Amino acid sequence: MALDLSILDSEYDVCILGTGLKESILSGILSSEQKKVLHIDVNDYYGGECASITLEQLYQKFGKGAPPAAFGKSRDWSVDLAPKLIMSCGLLVKILVKTQIASKMDFKSVDGSFVVQDKKIYKVPSTATEALSSSLLGFFEKTRVKNFLEYVGNYEVNDPKTHKGRDLRKMTARALFKDFSLSENVIDFVGHAMGLNANDDYMDKPALPMCQAVRLYGESVLQYGNSPYIYPLYGLGELPQNFSRLGAVWGGVSMLKAPFEGVIFDANQKAVGVKLQGQEIKCKLIISDPSYFPDRVKKVGKVIRQICILSHPVDGTNNAESAQIIIPQRPLKRKNDIYVSVVSAAHHVAANGKYIAMVSTIVETANPNQEIAPAIAMLGKIDESFVSVTDLLEPVSDGTKDQLFISTSLDPQTHFEDTCRDVLETYRRITGHDFDLTPSKEDEQQQ
Repeated sequence: MALDLSILDSEYDVCILGTGLKESILSGILSSEQKKVLHIDVNDYYGGECASITLEQLYQKFGKGAPPAAFGKSRDWSVDLAPKLIMSCGLLVKILVKTQIASKMDFKSVDGSFVVQDKKIYKVPSTATEALSSSLLGFFEKTRVKNFLEYVGNYEVNDPKTHKGRDLRKMTARALFKDFSLSENVIDFVGHAMGLNANDDYMDKPALPMCQAVRLYGESVLQYGNSPYIYPLYGLGELPQNFSRLGAVWGGVSMLKAPFEGVIFDANQKAVGVKLQGQEIKCKLIISDPSYFPDRVKKVGKVIRQICILSHPVDGTNNAESAQIIIPQRPLKRKNDIYVSVVSAAHHVAANGKYIAMVSTIVETANPNQEIAPAIAMLGKIDESFVSVTDLLEPVSDGTKDQLFISTSLDPQTHFEDTCRDVLETYRRITGHDFDLTPSKEDEQQQ
């Protein structure tokens, strides 16, 4: 059945393809800056890779028939296709506050942040004081970690008095860890569970970004006390939907199940419009998720994600209703960490008494299921699971020449920091300036 396209104008400032989180954030921001935006998706749901779907949709997507009656009503479930949590002082919260979307959504703090060592789950110490009481650390390690975290917390780039002879813009993370005599196990949880580095590539780079990430982790914990993370009620799919609504408030036009037939290029191979159901719509630039342009992206890896339905909390998390668990790569002889995020009925994403554990990592071998086996083993009895292996894509050009700005695929990490950096970098390439994240006084009070 053909859609009525008479509501569309003949020309827009921006045309956005896909309703993934990155595209939806840019749709909301650019619309609020008085850009005329057309936002379309060939799918019949919002969110793209970041969608949240019902239990029935989940079973259909993975070809498993109908869900069992024991799992309750399908509409009681809102299952994320890509596991992510939100750093409470991170970039996504700053964007949510700046765009005033934070006041339109409900969030719940995540109960705990954990790291696996010697096949046991430990709570990640996030402050110098907490390090002194952590069972994760030996007697002598506690003092060294306390000193390290105090140093990181006090370090100010523009105040040499806080440097104590170290320039973290030049000194590597490896050298800094050696200076504080931190053991390999301690480095694992500092660099990976707090600094949120997915692998050890950061070790031989300047220490400042790692220290800033550790400091952000600590500041985020102080917001709510249990972990640095928050999570939206009803699932991550609420995020792209609210950004799309923001665009509509400012006059943007959104359309699902769009009859997209391709992009129009001029003689200089510059994107100048899109074709919908035979109708040409002009625009000055196009933003898109990578699925729309397989010939303009390259595969840089694969991601495995396994969604697991449980009837119990994960052992070792103190019966947490929600959690992040990181398994550092070094003990597993891997390059990349394995991530586990846990949410539950407490977040209105599952039926009462049910939990959703999501395992993800970068694929490194020809047997990705075996790669995540250590994480799956930690979960205990699994009622049902759904496994996907998808390509990790990134554009072959930055979009400035052909005015076609393509985002990267969502990474397997259980936070949005890199996702938001990609959004802000795309905004900078489009506009020529950085997006101002400074909130108004009213916005700060709401935050």
